[in-house]
Amino acid sequence: MSSERWIRLIAGTFIILSVVLSYFQSRYWLWFTLFVGLNLFQSALTRWCLMEDILRKLGVTRPPLPAGPTGAAGARS
Repeated sequence: MSSERWIRLIAGTFIILSVVLSYFQSRYWLWFTLFVGLNLFQSALTRWCLMEDILRKLGVTRPPLPAGPTGAAGARS
């Protein structure tokens, strides 16, 4: 699984967990939901994500970039 999919899985899990905890424990857990949302927002703008760095250190790699355009126009010399 790619690092992007791992990040989505982890962020979604954190959000669900914090909402459940806010319902059963304390409304202060919603601050954690806000924190996760703000991190997703800033990573979209800056292209830097701490969780991506952590996953890279754990051995999760990014998928290779797609190849450039192919076909007759791309094959000319």
